Amino acid sequence: MSTAAADAAAAAVSRDRVVALTEALVRCDTQNPPGRESSVVPALVGVLEGLGCAVEVVEPVVGRPSVLATYRPAGAGDAGTLLVNGHLDVVPVVADDWTHPPFAPTLVGTRLHGRGTADMKGGIAAALEGLAACRDAGVEPRATIAFHLVADEETGGAHGTEALVAAGRVHADACIIPEPTELGISVAERGSVQVRVRVEGEAGHGSEPGAARSAIADAARMITALHDGAVSAAAHPYVGTPTCNVALVEGGVARNVVAPWCTFVLDRRTAPGETLDDVLAGLRRVIDAACPGAVYALETLVVVEASEVAADHPFPRFVAGLTGAGDPGELIGLSLGTDGRFLRNQLAIPTVIYGPGSIRQAHTADEWVEVGELVAAARTFARAYASFTAGGVTPSSASSAR
Repeated sequence: MSTAAADAAAAAVSRDRVVALTEALVRCDTQNPPGRESSVVPALVGVLEGLGCAVEVVEPVVGRPSVLATYRPAGAGDAGTLLVNGHLDVVPVVADDWTHPPFAPTLVGTRLHGRGTADMKGGIAAALEGLAACRDAGVEPRATIAFHLVADEETGGAHGTEALVAAGRVHADACIIPEPTELGISVAERGSVQVRVRVEGEAGHGSEPGAARSAIADAARMITALHDGAVSAAAHPYVGTPTCNVALVEGGVARNVVAPWCTFVLDRRTAPGETLDDVLAGLRRVIDAACPGAVYALETLVVVEASEVAADHPFPRFVAGLTGAGDPGELIGLSLGTDGRFLRNQLAIPTVIYGPGSIRQAHTADEWVEVGELVAAARTFARAYASFTAGGVTPSSASSAR
């Protein structure tokens, strides 16, 4: 596919159409929990079928649908498959905190407000507009274009991408996830290990705290050392140094008793390459140094893997060359996690995160996305569809870093 054809596809992107589609998706209340993705399915099915896609709705759990769509151009042959994965659920809202109704999208200047405008219905709209622009320009993709518009990302992905991977439904040569990155191209993201620490003390009379051992006092020493402390010496070039947030504390039995127990829950963000054993060993080192002789136990509650694709892999470079800004798009890392971890770590699909909007707007009241970013992202997707072939982004040796 020539550069001229890709540019023609990008030029056919419609500002009004991508804004209207974002608005239509935002109007569907898909808060998770509880998970209301079914409300947006009819609108998506109509748009995708109108683009010439074969569409299937799958429900690994009743009431939690994901929409799978495939556009197979004439003569696609062995040019491969480019996957776009996006989540349909949004985080809950407190309506009284919003200036504008969260599910009544409102355009104020160049900013479109509403829950999901940034995270990530705007990104989904931009990805679909890219295919619409190709059709308007008469530019036929060389590869198959697949869309997995999934449930449940906001609470871990068990009913969405993770379920699709487990069922063997995901097959692609590369993937773009249009989460909000301010149009940067993310090649790495942090993971999370959530751990409950239970500290055991010795009960005693509150009037003589020195005669017993307070589990709360011991826990306080541990928390001071752990919270935002040096839990790892490792620094990743794209996601930085791992962090630790102590989020919940509970303990003691009465106001006049030296506390015999205390628990706290921490969220240890991980860098690609760190294992669970690495994390737990590091926590023990910090705790033992901060509070020698303490009696405690660690319980792992949640493990969300970090992930990355090698920055020198051809696919990130391919996407970076599509932005149309003169210079290639910037490669970045994310401090949070996405469904990309399932594709990178379990299936070795080279996956980048690229989309309109800022993560600083995601999950906030009065969430918004710049209309100009919706248009720019749609143009990048149009160029991607016009020019992607698996052979052009597959290295001759091993691909993604895991």
